[in-house]
Amino acid sequence: MGIPEYRAVFLAHSLSLLGVVVSEIALSVLVYDLTGSPLLSALTFAVGFLPYLLGGTLFAGVADRFPARRVLVVCDLLCAACVAVMALPGTPIGLLLALRCALAVVSPVFQGTRMATLADVLGDGDLFVLGRSLLRIVSQSALLVGYGCGGLLLTVLSPRHALFITVATFLASALLLRLGTRRRPARAGRGTPADGPLTGARRVLADRRTRLLLLLFWAPPLFCVVPEALAAPYADRIGAGSTGLGLLMCALPVGTIAGELFAGARLRPATRERVALPLLCFMLLPYLGFALAPGLGWTLCLLVLSGAGNAYTLGLDQWFVAAVPEELRGRAMTLNTAGLMTVQGVGMALAGVAAQFAGVPATVAGAGLLGTLVCVLLALSARRGAAPSGALRKNERPKCETGLTTM
Repeated sequence: MGIPEYRAVFLAHSLSLLGVVVSEIALSVLVYDLTGSPLLSALTFAVGFLPYLLGGTLFAGVADRFPARRVLVVCDLLCAACVAVMALPGTPIGLLLALRCALAVVSPVFQGTRMATLADVLGDGDLFVLGRSLLRIVSQSALLVGYGCGGLLLTVLSPRHALFITVATFLASALLLRLGTRRRPARAGRGTPADGPLTGARRVLADRRTRLLLLLFWAPPLFCVVPEALAAPYADRIGAGSTGLGLLMCALPVGTIAGELFAGARLRPATRERVALPLLCFMLLPYLGFALAPGLGWTLCLLVLSGAGNAYTLGLDQWFVAAVPEELRGRAMTLNTAGLMTVQGVGMALAGVAAQFAGVPATVAGAGLLGTLVCVLLALSARRGAAPSGALRKNERPKCETGLTTM
């Protein structure tokens, strides 16, 4: 936080995240008010996952073909324009859902470009790992408090008026990024031939080590989301009520925040790398306890313990930024973001199908067993040399980029 450019990125991230949380709640309520359909109301959340893959593959090259600051500001302005149209009286349901999809298409490009920019601002050593971890902690914290605050906001504002708050947060984020970060040239360079829609993704996936690292990022979330997807029926099964449901939804984020804070503050960079693969292998094992259909207290302990295992990503972040060439970094980060969101949507859908036949406890326990096997196989592959190894460079310093600048 002592680096001015990082402060600008951090504040912009917090503002845009606040806007996203408010818009998700307001849009869901707005659609339900207009249609009275629980299905369409839930669909407004679902369409926020599916287009990530489209945006992350078709537009991944944008992150490297144009200056990062320009990409970030334009993405924020596009999102502000989409939400402004949503807030207009008389906007039809079909257009509301289409604009929600548009936000999800833009989002992976923005997030991937922002993560690649962190390496420019903080260097590619330990400060990058800690800076990215701090952004993840903010995101998880938003899950704990954002929806509650958004619900309170809708007690005094209509859903359409609440959407204007989202517009303001996106515009403020764009202003912070425009004034608070340096203008840097495009990573791909002017002499580089223009990529086709899928060329950027192909270039990233062409390297075996990069493919493996992406799988290490994507595999755990595919299984981790199963208890969240089935929290409502499980709370009903154990008689936990609405309060218990809220606690179940909070447990994984609490564990994730605790794990990342401990790993970032108390473990040395080399230690974080050494424990990354063991944490990956053990983080889903607590889900096996669901086979006994435990009560609320034990269930919360299992979820918090599993969430803490997400600290493996601190070691993985360093491997990833070291493995990907700088000219492909934006595309790689964009593809990673798109994959993370997509596998979570797929995991939620598969969890619902499995629970319909096997029941909730068996589904969660099965996800823990299958997920552990997958993670162990990936870890063994990484141990054979596909992932970088060794401690981070000592005395890594951020690049000398400070102060407010103009174009």
